[in-house]
Amino acid sequence: MIRAFLVDDEPLAVKRLTRLLQADGRVEIIGASTDPVEALPLIAKQRPDVLFLDIQMPEMTGFELLSKIDPQPLVVFTTAWDQYALQAFEVNSVDYLLKPIEPEQLNRALTKAERIVVGNEARPDIQQLLSKWAASMGKAQPEYLERIASRTGDRVELVELSGVTHFFASDKLTWAATPVKNYAIDHTIQELERKLDPKRFVRVHRSALVNVKYIHELHTWFAGRMLIRLKDEKRTEIPVSRDRVHVVKERLGI
Repeated sequence: MIRAFLVDDEPLAVKRLTRLLQADGRVEIIGASTDPVEALPLIAKQRPDVLFLDIQMPEMTGFELLSKIDPQPLVVFTTAWDQYALQAFEVNSVDYLLKPIEPEQLNRALTKAERIVVGNEARPDIQQLLSKWAASMGKAQPEYLERIASRTGDRVELVELSGVTHFFASDKLTWAATPVKNYAIDHTIQELERKLDPKRFVRVHRSALVNVKYIHELHTWFAGRMLIRLKDEKRTEIPVSRDRVHVVKERLGI
């Protein structure tokens, strides 16, 4: 069996990939981590055949982690950003999986990994990838999500962020609110705050992010708080916590 280690800062992503790999049956998961810094010594000690690696993570990117591993395992990148996936593909990593990962994608990546690990097919040139990454450091601008996936059973809908009025947490789920309907998504509010363009979305309290272009009115509220009223049909009202009032005002230029 292929020995694999998983690194992704999103616990839900690790859980889903673990479930998919276990269902496939060709992989032994020897470790997983949501912290790339903590993952480094574990990977060095366990020396997996294949590393399933997220690219954009806090504290250390997937490329940075990969540059510190010697010897380097085969790598399958997992990412929500198409441009990173294409970069990885161009330099011939084993494969890339765009989130949310589907069984068909995973099967393709595992088949390629098997040919290398078991069939002695030529290994991809990871050093070329790292050289390209190093050359681009300082040039790349942060890339943010433009759409987000909502999963209902076996169906996945892609929701354009331009049409999302706000995100909110309720009943242990996170929802993307649009004028048409609310979509359940596999990200926490904290994760979304890192992945969304801060010029477009502002966090107003621990359970909500608001699309700035949909803010219609601000009202002073009790205990130093504020109330946002959106310009949707429902005129949705969202409270702003006291510690976020100055952030909201600064983002709106008031």
